[in-house]
Amino acid sequence: MFSKLFHWLGRRLVQYLDEPVLGYHSFSTTTAADLRPCIQPGDVLLIDGNLRISLAIKYLTQSTWSHAAIYVGPDSGLTDEYGNPAELIEADAGKGVIAVSLNKYDGFNTRLCRPVKLINADRQTLMDALIASIGRQYDIKNFIDLIRFTFPQPPVPQKWRRRMLALGSGEPTRAICSTLIAEAFEQIRYPILPTVTRENAKEIFHIRHHSLYTPRDFDISPYFEIVKPTLAKDFNYRNIKWSKHNQPTDF
Repeated sequence: MFSKLFHWLGRRLVQYLDEPVLGYHSFSTTTAADLRPCIQPGDVLLIDGNLRISLAIKYLTQSTWSHAAIYVGPDSGLTDEYGNPAELIEADAGKGVIAVSLNKYDGFNTRLCRPVKLINADRQTLMDALIASIGRQYDIKNFIDLIRFTFPQPPVPQKWRRRMLALGSGEPTRAICSTLIAEAFEQIRYPILPTVTRENAKEIFHIRHHSLYTPRDFDISPYFEIVKPTLAKDFNYRNIKWSKHNQPTDF
């Protein structure tokens, strides 16, 4: 009986946190059409989300980015929940690990992070692991974890904020967006933000557990290149046609 009650409460909390907040504004000039010519399988797409849970994640990570998805490409044969072709894999609080179209984030503030010099064999292993993860669900048995995200700015010390992002009771089915992606990169031993020590004048890399990763970590990682589609298509500032009005635009 209590188990069913907790599950029901957890579901209701997920539904509440998965609702958009009012007043979200996008300042991005990059659209899905801009991304498509330059995005590659294995690229991580960071999103400045507009959901209630996004506000808490951005506060806890002190970052613009509240969500991460990974691009697997159109050749994967995946479809979204509506049967449309899907190119991204992500972990959604309400739906678990799903495939979605790049169009889902058209009009959002985004950042494209690319793993550098990823060999084809490892890229394929990465893709296979992510595709196999589709269907995994958020573990909401411990619904009290979700309550922490109902506060846009939870009053917690900075040193505890990262660990507050771990949802659920730790079951193998648990997955949040950055954890899912970090776990896949861990399988191919590709670094994101490892701990580095020196032994006998050599750098030794130590893997951080994937559950401790946040969307922001892909942005600040020294092993991921930031790709800006507007610069990739022969950007020339001298070709810009500016408004004749000299007053700045009021966003």
